[in-house]
Amino acid sequence: MQKLSSFLFTTLISMSIAALASESGAQNSGGTTPPKTGTHLITLGTRGGPGPTVGRAQSSNVLIVNGASYVVDAGEGVTRRLTRAGIAIRDIDNIFITHPHSDHTGGLGGLLSTEYDSNRTKPVNIYGPPGTDASVKALVQFLAVSADIRISEGMRTVPPGKIFFSHDTGVGVIYEDANVKVTAVENSHSNFQPGTPAYGRYKSFSYRFETADRVVVFSGDTGPSAALADLAKGADLLVTEVIAVDEWKEQQVRTGRWQSMTPEQQARALRRQVEEHITPEEIGRMATRAGVKTVVLTHFLPATNPKDGYERLGEQVNKHFSGKVLVAKDLMEF
Repeated sequence: MQKLSSFLFTTLISMSIAALASESGAQNSGGTTPPKTGTHLITLGTRGGPGPTVGRAQSSNVLIVNGASYVVDAGEGVTRRLTRAGIAIRDIDNIFITHPHSDHTGGLGGLLSTEYDSNRTKPVNIYGPPGTDASVKALVQFLAVSADIRISEGMRTVPPGKIFFSHDTGVGVIYEDANVKVTAVENSHSNFQPGTPAYGRYKSFSYRFETADRVVVFSGDTGPSAALADLAKGADLLVTEVIAVDEWKEQQVRTGRWQSMTPEQQARALRRQVEEHITPEEIGRMATRAGVKTVVLTHFLPATNPKDGYERLGEQVNKHFSGKVLVAKDLMEF
């Protein structure tokens, strides 16, 4: 019996080691080692809207500058996409949120949890518009239950409140280190009506990252915005959301949501898409005025065809912009 137990124990250990090796290989396959020099963008998640879909994670990006990773938005799926991209999650020091919508923050809890469970001891800073601090503190409180267990098991020694720090920022330069200078402006996405719970409380930001070799601007969600156009002047990359309003309406009709709304609600919903999101034509005109070198389209709404590549939206941008237009997919590098 003792020999059998010893055999079973040895077998289980061998199987566990093999499984870990297989998992490590699977994580690294399809990913790349982050470059040690220069500035590189990976679009981690390119889906817009709160509904999950196959093939695209929700909004998230990582900018890699001289080997350091800066995450911009953290929609659902961000942790798996970072893993597939070969990014060391334990080493991510800074996260930037453009606005508090769930398709830009839904994966933040999982990302912080993974950092914590990787025995992270250095501080992680999360920056964003008003609402960021409240959201992160709630996530830290959620993580505290698991952390208490980990600490009691001897697996961890530091509570999450000593690692994760959140910052509601204003506009202007909000962060700077040896690699990047980050400037924020308020865009036109959070146009709330007086009397609503969000009125006067929450905002939506666009970010400009300036490095030694490139300027990368992230629109976040936005409608036409003079502040964003100024922010994007001379940018090497403008990473921007895009909407086709007619396709959005078709989607609402197809799902039955349009028919369930009153005429007043329909008008309000349509006005919001026009005023608080940006069309290919508007992107093209803005990129031309700003002298942008390359436009990267992302944050796509679900289409009728799940294999839709959205190339037509890039073609529409090019009607008003003579520069390069790239239609992003998850895990594309620019």
